[in-house]
Amino acid sequence: MPNILRAAPIAAVLLCISTNAHAQTREDEHVWINLTSIGPLSGDLVYFAEVQPRIGDGSSRLDQMILRGAIGVKLNRAVTFYQGYAHVVLPVEGRRDVNEERSFQQLNWTIGQKMGGELSSRTRFEQRWRSDGRDMGWRLREMLRYETPLKPGTQGPSALLYSELFVALNTTDWGARAGFDQIRNFVGLEIPVGGASTIEAGYLNQLVDQSGKRSRMNHVASLSLFFRH
Repeated sequence: MPNILRAAPIAAVLLCISTNAHAQTREDEHVWINLTSIGPLSGDLVYFAEVQPRIGDGSSRLDQMILRGAIGVKLNRAVTFYQGYAHVVLPVEGRRDVNEERSFQQLNWTIGQKMGGELSSRTRFEQRWRSDGRDMGWRLREMLRYETPLKPGTQGPSALLYSELFVALNTTDWGARAGFDQIRNFVGLEIPVGGASTIEAGYLNQLVDQSGKRSRMNHVASLSLFFRH
């Protein structure tokens, strides 16, 4: 069976998770751009740095700007541990922007070859502070990612699927509530662009839990450039 067909049932499951939303769901269209640089520092020390503008409200205005970086150590060929920091700007129309600061710990694990492709995991534990409150929020994020070549044995594009679950571990005075926070599911392509660098392009569905048994679903055109050196 071609690898793209093997991946199709996984994509269907991810999309079903997103569409099983609460009755009161507000929908929006977004464009997310991610520019990331990844590389070695010295020996087993590595880094990543990224800029992520996210455009929302019918893809008409800046919804978020994320600046994030981390330094990591390779524990072995399959596992890397990072300590990082992120600054997030949340524009508010007619008022001062809300800023969020995040410290995070991250574990990347290349699980191995499955169904002709590669399965990997990213676990991120965040400590969050916002300018509109005084509490620190704790959040756990878990991503499973699967990629498989469209043409096995070649260096061409790969089908790419991932799902990331967010769980808030406490309630804060700035709006976080303990429990399910959001889930993101992505279906698209990973395209080599020279050396180890890649472009990832596709559709991302984001389901966010909100107060009062309401939810928000964002339909996202996602474009990422990973510059690896």
